[in-house]
Amino acid sequence: MNKILIVEDDLVFARALKNWLEKENFQVEYATNAAQARRMLSDNEDADLILSDMRLPDGDGVEILEWLNKRDSRIPFVVMTQYAEVQSAVKAMKLGAVDYLPKPFMPETLYTVINGLLHRKKKVPPETFIFKRMNAKIQQVEKHTKLVAATDMSVLVRGENGTGKEYFAESIHKISHRADMPFIAVDCGAIPKDLAASEFFGHIKGAFTGALDNKNGVFYEADGGTLFLDEVGNLPYEVQTLLLRALQERCYRPVGGKREMKCDVRIVAATNENLEKAIADGRFREDLYYRLNEFTINIPPLRECPDDILPLAEFFLVRSTEELKREPLSLSAEAKKRMQVYDWPGNVRELKNTIRRAALIAGGKTVSVEDLGLPQRVAIKPASNEEDEREKIIKALEATKYNKTRAAEKLDMHRSTLHEKLKKYGIDAEK
Repeated sequence: MNKILIVEDDLVFARALKNWLEKENFQVEYATNAAQARRMLSDNEDADLILSDMRLPDGDGVEILEWLNKRDSRIPFVVMTQYAEVQSAVKAMKLGAVDYLPKPFMPETLYTVINGLLHRKKKVPPETFIFKRMNAKIQQVEKHTKLVAATDMSVLVRGENGTGKEYFAESIHKISHRADMPFIAVDCGAIPKDLAASEFFGHIKGAFTGALDNKNGVFYEADGGTLFLDEVGNLPYEVQTLLLRALQERCYRPVGGKREMKCDVRIVAATNENLEKAIADGRFREDLYYRLNEFTINIPPLRECPDDILPLAEFFLVRSTEELKREPLSLSAEAKKRMQVYDWPGNVRELKNTIRRAALIAGGKTVSVEDLGLPQRVAIKPASNEEDEREKIIKALEATKYNKTRAAEKLDMHRSTLHEKLKKYGIDAEK
């Protein structure tokens, strides 16, 4: 459940806003002045969105925003303001506020703004990994990332959940010539179909019920920079058509608008879905696929990078103890052994979360195998050579009458991994 902090000195308005938002399934708290808001955020800075009045008894919304900027906070900040205070709202926007709402506003307008912001991330610098992964497959990915970053080619990043698709997408942006321009990330699976056109291209005041003000879409916000389309396979078919036109023509028209807007964005998309199958099933446009897939980066799952597991675990353990303000911890021999045979279906994300949890609950100076709390799933043992592995795959296919899903389960292998190995070994599985 998304958490919203309201900063508003008008108690009647604050409570009414709180009640309405809670009916829309948001978790809401409110502060009546700037000092109280700062205390609440200092104690637990976990708000997903801040709605702040411009004028407060002990300051204004801009001061809260400046305070958040000093803390390097990434919480989206929306200003609520009277018409006469629009200049102050403009100042807030320059400081990093993501939107402003002139009072009075309709609840539908507020919902549209909130819904859009909570399913979108503003310009965020990528997390800096001081850890250098040594696995040859990952090093190849990093090499390809650097090569394609120097171009304006559209990139499709493929990999299972938790492999770090967004990290590599941000890396492409960070080392490209667009690095000083916005990086806008959109979760395609979280955008309601009826709001998708507005989310991508914006809308004009009066374009539809609840459109009380002009709104910019993500194409406008990402102009000159990079637009990251996460889980692009989840886009509704109708939205794919609109997106394809914008990419082909390099222009778009806001909902209700009469004038075409030019756009200069670099597209990086990511998916863990088999888009080729989605095309065959009629769920994804083939022409959009080729438009997005000028260059592909395939991120291997963690189980295919076994030499990275323990070094990554040690790295995350150091970071976790620092964040949790604990004395340094070490991994027991049993814990190390358990991590090496576990198949990590959640990949690097699961490893990071596992270590962080273990660092929190560890009773002594050593993380035990019990602290890890890993279920009994073990990784497939690598074949002694490629010929042995090819033979095992063929036997699994024959045993399951060439049902690739069941064959992958029999091999204790992800289906996407099996698909890659079928291509690698030239195995015809269409029997």
